[in-house]
Amino acid sequence: VQLQASGGGLVQPGGSLRLSCAVSGFSLDYYAIGWFRQASGKEREGVSCINSSDGGTYYADFVKGRFTISRDNAKNTVYLQMNSLEPEDTAVYYCARIIGECGSFYYVVGTYDYWGQGTQVTVSS
Repeated sequence: VQLQASGGGLVQPGGSLRLSCAVSGFSLDYYAIGWFRQASGKEREGVSCINSSDGGTYYADFVKGRFTISRDNAKNTVYLQMNSLEPEDTAVYYCARIIGECGSFYYVVGTYDYWGQGTQVTVSS
């Protein structure tokens, strides 16, 4: 089982990035995927999650209306489209496989069993 996050970079405030999480060793038909982020000196926090069964999505309040999670099962990839980026969005972003579906507690780190290596997102002028 592997998850590979990519797509991070340096972007100006108000800009956009699309992160990708390429998975292998399992099928997105059966597993939900979440995105987390961890800023320097802070705890890892849940950003978004997408179900495997119905494509249902969950978002943290601080990204609602700006970020969109999606998946392409044929490509074994989950995406996180990030728009209207703010300096506060600067962090290392991780994707992870959840045990079961997302649910109301998708932001709990312990509900995930495999993690990608992270990709750095820096929002700065």
